[in-house]
Amino acid sequence: MTLMDRIMGFFGVNDDELYDEEVEEERESASSNKGRSNIVSLHTQKNIRMVLFEPRTYEESPEIADHLKSHRPVVVNLQLVRRDQGLRIIDFLSGTVYALGGNIQKLGNNIFICTPANVDIQGTITDILSEEEARDLR
Repeated sequence: MTLMDRIMGFFGVNDDELYDEEVEEERESASSNKGRSNIVSLHTQKNIRMVLFEPRTYEESPEIADHLKSHRPVVVNLQLVRRDQGLRIIDFLSGTVYALGGNIQKLGNNIFICTPANVDIQGTITDILSEEEARDLR
């Protein structure tokens, strides 16, 4: 793996995308030679794959972090783990998203979304709890 491949991999660009852009540029330059203006179309919108993850142990946390490092948002459902394990997972993922400049937000009871820096989250989901439920959580 060359240095250029590593740099492109870090930014989420693979060889297929690079090849597609080169072919597109060649087509555009050929068509511009026919009297058209030099207009270059940049593909700025890229499909983003969201990952859904239900860890069963804390040891699965690095796998979630790997998805975030690959610029994929992850929805984490912690309903299958004990509370102490869930807290450890959230602590680990909080550090991961902080290091990547991302974000973590609670979507529901024991469900979180972790996003890398290339994904913005708009809006909030509010928790509607009665006072009794809030006391039970403490």
